[in-house]
Amino acid sequence: MYYFKIKYFFPLLFLLSCQSKQKNKEPQNAPPPVVDVIIAQTQNVSNSIEANGTVVANEFVELHPEAIGRITYLNVPEGKFIKKGTVIARINDEDLVANLNKSRAALVLAQSYVDRLKPLLAVQGVNQADYDVAVNAVISNRADIQYTQALIDKTVIRAPFDGVVGLRQVSIGAYVGNTDVIATMQQIDNLKIDFTLPEDYSAYIKTGALVQVILDATADTLKHTATVVAVEPQANTITRNLKARAILQDNAKANAGAFVKVFISQGVKQSILIPANCIIPSDINKQLILVKDGKAAFTNVTTGIRLQSNVEITKGVSAGDSIVVTGVLFAKDKKPVKVRKVKTLSNTDE
Repeated sequence: MYYFKIKYFFPLLFLLSCQSKQKNKEPQNAPPPVVDVIIAQTQNVSNSIEANGTVVANEFVELHPEAIGRITYLNVPEGKFIKKGTVIARINDEDLVANLNKSRAALVLAQSYVDRLKPLLAVQGVNQADYDVAVNAVISNRADIQYTQALIDKTVIRAPFDGVVGLRQVSIGAYVGNTDVIATMQQIDNLKIDFTLPEDYSAYIKTGALVQVILDATADTLKHTATVVAVEPQANTITRNLKARAILQDNAKANAGAFVKVFISQGVKQSILIPANCIIPSDINKQLILVKDGKAAFTNVTTGIRLQSNVEITKGVSAGDSIVVTGVLFAKDKKPVKVRKVKTLSNTDE
């Protein structure tokens, strides 16, 4: 039995030794990986901050009745444009009208009494105190008329400005109070854009500055220009964001409350751009592969702004460096590579 083990042990050991030597020789004889590179170059990069915004109507109001009572007249042309001062609703005012007529009748009687006493006062036919009481009654009745008329005016709901009426919320005959909404009304000309951005960018957002706005935030559509008209002087104490408001130019149309994207320009600067897919990310840092003296050199880099398919390199790469853009997975640090083609930034996808 022992002889049998010895007989097969040495041939097996010899075979494993040969395979190990063969594996060690194969990487040395394998050709270097083929890669494509681009030459790092500085170019003008327009840097902009992207913020989220909301379309706000130039004017917006919820129409609440000032008086409490039953609606006797209702005119809410839903979705229609109406002029300022148009009567939208009336509240039952019969009791107030009755009080108004009563005060007017009392005023007529008080005024006639004063007119009779005035000639008598001139000849001392009546004392001054009685005449003053009569005059005070006239003044009091006039005040009652003015007060009752003000209450009657509150029973009429009018359009506060030219604009579009929203959906009707009540029906004629309904009993309404101060908290009930009859309808909404908004002015959709000169739309406003409210947006927020971190306070670190406050230097780029000043009154009078121009920003670009994409109204359809779901697609890369036409950018509209808006002018910043105000900036909230205090940052939000929770988010540390500033709130700003801009007015759309060229009378652009959008639905109030819609989500938009706002782009604030930080100016143009000279930067190095590379394809985003050639960056090797990790938990610690980001790396690029440079070609130096025919060998791959893994280099830590710092990225800046990100564009559609490219990214800015702010540290780690200099103009003139050769950056590997294809074959990244096959290159090994400090190992030879074969450059097949020098590409440009515009044709890295070819």
